Amino acid sequence: MRALLAVLMTLLAAGPAGAESLVVSLSFNRLAVTSTYAGTSVAVFGAIERDGQAAARSGGYDVVATIRGPRQALTVREKEALGPVWVNRGQQKFAEVPSFLAVLSSRPLAGIADEATRRRLRLGLTAIVAAPDLTLAAPAPDDPFREALLRLRRRERLFSESEAGVRFLAPTVFQATAPLPATAPVGSYDVEVVLLAGGVPLARHEARFDLVKSGIEQGIATVARDWSLAYGLAAGALALISGWLASVIFRRD
Repeated sequence: MRALLAVLMTLLAAGPAGAESLVVSLSFNRLAVTSTYAGTSVAVFGAIERDGQAAARSGGYDVVATIRGPRQALTVREKEALGPVWVNRGQQKFAEVPSFLAVLSSRPLAGIADEATRRRLRLGLTAIVAAPDLTLAAPAPDDPFREALLRLRRRERLFSESEAGVRFLAPTVFQATAPLPATAPVGSYDVEVVLLAGGVPLARHEARFDLVKSGIEQGIATVARDWSLAYGLAAGALALISGWLASVIFRRD
């Protein structure tokens, strides 16, 4: 009985469950990529809905939006100079790494939540890269391969983090905009928006958009995927014909 009373008191002290919820919309749900594609940006619009009985929070809200690109397996290798050549010294395989990552927050993540909460909710590039299921190897502090992965993807502009990427247009209305470089791969992108207050998560919303090829690029990709044998034979025949034509055109008498 005392245990039940303690649980009830804890719930009452924490406030009503589900007092806040999120309504999120994206600037587009599907974007066609052509040969002239030079990159774009995606905007995330959101509104915080409060329960009619919930009072406004004195400390305000924090929002973290995370955009993840299609997952891929990759290997990070450590190279060492051995005289004039470079040799592989060690490597680590990563099972499911987002090909694109953008983290946008309303203020610095360290001020939004403590490190344990950020790791649990995977808020921020460091917390995502340090996730145990990112690789088959057990995570270790100061893992050089994870640090190298983060550094290389940042350099390629495929991983980014903006501490002022979420802007409140009103106390309960916000907007976040993330650039998508031309190197961002096609596929499905997951958008996760987390609402917090005082370091405590209150609500979470997920959305998705797609980058798809269009035009002749899409036709070639579809044939290569669905008719791989015919595509390979056609490519080989085209190469032979091109070689024969070149020999005829540039033949010397």
